[in-house]
Amino acid sequence: MSRRTESWKRELQIGAVVQRSPGVTRWARDIWKPVAVIPGAPDTFWKEMVRNGEVVEYHAGTVTMELFRADVEGYLVSLNMEVPSVWVIMDRDQAGQSPSGWIVSAITANAHEALDSLDSGESIVEPVPIPESLAAWIKEFIDMHYIAEPFKKRRRDNVHVDAVEDGKGDARIRQQADVFRSPSSIKKPRVH
Repeated sequence: MSRRTESWKRELQIGAVVQRSPGVTRWARDIWKPVAVIPGAPDTFWKEMVRNGEVVEYHAGTVTMELFRADVEGYLVSLNMEVPSVWVIMDRDQAGQSPSGWIVSAITANAHEALDSLDSGESIVEPVPIPESLAAWIKEFIDMHYIAEPFKKRRRDNVHVDAVEDGKGDARIRQQADVFRSPSSIKKPRVH
């Protein structure tokens, strides 16, 4: 990375650990859920790590997590959650090479980016507890770039609520009176 981009962008290879557990219904044979991340992980694709009965954990893939200066507020949201987290985003495997049918497409510390991916409904988006070393790396980047904007109370516009609004409605159509009056207030002719 050049010295020029070093100040506004950071990158780190992050591995995603995905757990396969038996499904609870006949329609979902297996449940695939991201459970951890590995900072600085080597590149791999669905390597089995731990097997405990029917529950298996895989190193599902390694992707580059990027931090950008413009997204520091999203990183703050993730670090200030009850359990500080990064987000693992998995999309359908179009090539059909993974055992789960899913591939790790991104790992992000930006809560806003994760929410955007969640809105589509096509991806698996899960918060994963962040390791302390990765949290410190992200926090250092936030401290370099975050500028707290002071709260500015907005003033209301001067609106005259007592102003008279005659002639409402279409100017080309003659009106007997105000077009917004209620039908019950219209006087009906008396019949003798």
